[in-house]
Amino acid sequence: MESIALYIHWPFCAAKCPYCDFNSHVRDRVDHAAFAQALRTELVREAARAGRRPLGSVFFGGGTPSLMRPEDVAALIEDAGALFDAAPDIEITLEANPTSVELGKLRAFREAGVNRVSLGIQSLEAEALAFLGRRHDAGEAVRALESARKTFPRVSFDLIYARPGQAEGAWRAELRRALALAADHLSLYQLTIEPGTQFATLHGRGAFRLPADDDAARLYQATAEEAAHFGLRAYEISNYAKPGAESRHNLAYWRYGDYLGIGAGAHQRLTMPDGAILAARRHRAPEEWLARVERDGHAVTEEEALSPRDRAREALLMGLRLKEGVDPARIEARSGLRFDQAVDLKAVASLIEDGLLSRRDGRLVATTEGLLRLDSLLPTIVN
Repeated sequence: MESIALYIHWPFCAAKCPYCDFNSHVRDRVDHAAFAQALRTELVREAARAGRRPLGSVFFGGGTPSLMRPEDVAALIEDAGALFDAAPDIEITLEANPTSVELGKLRAFREAGVNRVSLGIQSLEAEALAFLGRRHDAGEAVRALESARKTFPRVSFDLIYARPGQAEGAWRAELRRALALAADHLSLYQLTIEPGTQFATLHGRGAFRLPADDDAARLYQATAEEAAHFGLRAYEISNYAKPGAESRHNLAYWRYGDYLGIGAGAHQRLTMPDGAILAARRHRAPEEWLARVERDGHAVTEEEALSPRDRAREALLMGLRLKEGVDPARIEARSGLRFDQAVDLKAVASLIEDGLLSRRDGRLVATTEGLLRLDSLLPTIVN
């Protein structure tokens, strides 16, 4: 039986970053006990529906889950271990920001059972951190990386690139500094303008400009080169890791496995006994989510059985992000369609000829150039 992944969403942040369109909210006060209990209630409900299965990973995301009380994190980990069969090498990740307050809790999170931390560093340059609205400075970021490496067996960190005026030489130096401190796993995000964010307003007024596409592509290529010097390989379009340090939780998404998602706004994909794959999402607003869980035992607002073509589309969308590509047999097993029913083989052949896709060991793989154009490729190959 395939293992399942568990995502736990903590929707609260100390401040809203100007580029962020995630389901995150700032509150003066949070009833930690009530929200933790509601998460535990949803977990029990979803575990009963999923059945007793192997559990490969738990991921506390947000928002800012390092604002949670360590005892609540411990209780959720304990519940998950009781409701599922935890893998001997289960990966338990918690996202954290490198502020001094949150750094002081790292050891308590380790004692709670977290064995992998993902730090929202975003930059090691003071000017960039101010522009991005981060509440930590470069010194705190460095101390966070050093402290995390001493506390957790596995450490990941996020960086944002393609910032206004970013030069390739400065970016390479910034990468080297960060990778030297915690060269295990890097998640890389290109700065984009998302609707409804503060940056969308400022960008619309002409307050700043982002690098041209060619300049952003050069920064992206520089990342792969610098990461390779530290033994990290690109295993997904935006993620680099040493062999064995890949995010098992995110691999469950990209390989189109089952995952549960609890908490405000969380999504999930769950295979039912009859073979149907149910897609569900929860109410986004934290207070309404809490009220619904306390009243109904869950806050699911949408749930549908995905059609075979929707499954094939999702599996391709996720799998082609990976350097390993997609296995046609996996697409067929998860969608119920033959591979030639799921994809346009003529379009695939054309993209292979253009050097955007390739066939490797029976798998369909996006080339380096293809990865940069993935969003435009997918509509052309999905039937």
